[in-house]
Amino acid sequence: MLFYSTRTPGIKASLEEAVFRSLPPDNGLYMPETIPSISDAFMDSIEQRTFNEIAVEVAHTLLRDDISRADMEQIVARSFSFEAPVREITPDDYVLELFHGPSMAFKDFGARFMASLMSYFLAKSQKEIKILVATSGDTGGAVAQGFFQVPGISVTILYPSGKVSEIQEKQLTTLGHNVTAIEVQGTFDDCQRLVKEAFLDEDLNQKFNLASANSINIARLIPQAFYYFAAYAQLKHRGKPLVFSVPSGNFGNISAGLLAYAMGLPAAQFVASTNRNNVVPAYLQSGQYQPQPSVETISNAMDVGSPSNFVRMTRFFGDDWQKVQQKISGFYFDDDQTRQTMRELFEQTGYVLCPHSAVAYRGLQAYRDRSGQDFTGVFLATAHPAKFLDLVESTLGQAIEVPNRLKELLSLKKEAIPMGTSFEEFKDLIIN
Repeated sequence: MLFYSTRTPGIKASLEEAVFRSLPPDNGLYMPETIPSISDAFMDSIEQRTFNEIAVEVAHTLLRDDISRADMEQIVARSFSFEAPVREITPDDYVLELFHGPSMAFKDFGARFMASLMSYFLAKSQKEIKILVATSGDTGGAVAQGFFQVPGISVTILYPSGKVSEIQEKQLTTLGHNVTAIEVQGTFDDCQRLVKEAFLDEDLNQKFNLASANSINIARLIPQAFYYFAAYAQLKHRGKPLVFSVPSGNFGNISAGLLAYAMGLPAAQFVASTNRNNVVPAYLQSGQYQPQPSVETISNAMDVGSPSNFVRMTRFFGDDWQKVQQKISGFYFDDDQTRQTMRELFEQTGYVLCPHSAVAYRGLQAYRDRSGQDFTGVFLATAHPAKFLDLVESTLGQAIEVPNRLKELLSLKKEAIPMGTSFEEFKDLIIN
């Protein structure tokens, strides 16, 4: 499989090069040159398959030219010892729970698969690499856990000071060893800009083998397609059209759903559900894409004003706005609406949502109301609600259960390097 740059299609890379380079030299994003389809025979029996069997089939279909099925089975087995279960919320609404991995966020799927894939290639090349990653919340914890003590890999995580929850911060600042956390006095967009500039800096690229674990890396995107197929497998028996509502910030998650769709996932519609950082819902309405400075909200992992994966999302449709608009609907909600949704669903069903998952549920309901169609709705629960403990408990007006692994984090000491938003300061820190 070859991957091309979204900015200059003539720039191509192998899977290994795309994974370790992360960004093409023209600052585009890598996309698969061709997207093969899952076999009809597999789709006919997908409901009988385990999550890992589905993951192997999807990955092998896409990457069969680079990695044998036997090796892919080992990569998947190292990556996933947890499931992506679907739970009924109402007769037609289901939640896809993506928080059963080590960091209790959906990004465990991408980070752990990426770590296993890199280890596979590193075992052959004997190289050492330096991972740079920006996080608005859950990416940092998932990457820290996924790459912790992986031989040949060091990890530097940038996060915006005061804009992640206490548990999120502890997940990325308490491991040590090969994981370093940098607390940036700025926004997520500042963190993301610093990482992108590092990949384009000649001095840093001569001195280090740099790679990214953000959703800009194609190795993060591919495994997120697995759980869309897994959700379909669990709901196939219902025989209704399937609509996915995706809480969206950097738009990697919905891009992964579109990759699954391009490979043969029978998804009727995708709903891009955002907070007040609503540049994509605005684009879906007007056809004009206008990035904005990010706005701080209670669903902090979605506080992205210039989503990196926007170009991937539109590229699946040949950058044709009308085609994008036909397959993706967009809605956005403010903090008051998010809290209201958390309270209402808890009062009606007893189910506890994190703020990001609440945005996704509300987006699903908005699409249901607008479309008037009969379908099976699936909203993605991207993080365990206890990761936002103070917010969730103050919203619901009562205590919620906290898993032991999160309780233990709170007693650990934070270790982070404070820094401003200057690239020269960041560059100097990496080199020295």
